[in-house]
Parts: sequence; C-alpha cells; structure tokens
Amino acid sequence: MSFKNSRAERSTITRDTVDLERGTDNIYESIVMLSKRANQINVDLKEELTQKLQEFASTTDNLEEIFENREQIEISRFYERLPKPTAMAIDEFENGELSIRAIEG
Repeated sequence: MSFKNSRAERSTITRDTVDLERGTDNIYESIVMLSKRANQINVDLKEELTQKLQEFASTTDNLEEIFENREQIEISRFYERLPKPTAMAIDEFENGELSIRAIEG
C-alpha cells in the first residue's frame, strides 16, 4: 500500500458505529480487525521511515551536522503529516479493501 496516496482523514472525526459493523455484523470483530490492520500499517510506516533515516546516520557526533540536515527534517515532517494508521485502516475498511478471515480451531 502506498501511504503517500492515502485518502484517510488527517484529523479526528466522529464515526457511526453502525457503519463500522456493516462488514462483519459485529462491532467487536470490526474493531479487532481495524486494530490489527492499524498495527500492520504502523509497522510498515516505521520500517520505511527507519530505512530512509538510516541514509543520514552519522558515525561522528557533530552537533552542527545534526541540526542542519534539512533533508532528514523534511522526511520526518512528511511522516508526521501522514494520517494516523488507525485512520488509514478505517479508510481501507470503508472502501471495502479489508476482509476478515475466520479461523476455526
């Protein structure tokens, strides 16, 4: 999934619980599914950000260099402005991009 093209809300909005339970007919299953997907998105975002910031890793402790690295600052700001993983998961759910698999055991 491309996080850069996410259509998710960037701020908190009120959601109707009836809409959230439509896909599973159970609000609790929907919430569990959304939380698991949000965790997956969060891990992916964190890995991507870490990879990009490792390019700027320095072996020296030069304080001036740390504060003047504009590219690193811009990358960090970009990720800070992205919608929250929970909002991305809800957007995927509302657009029918998520499905639940029942595991019988």
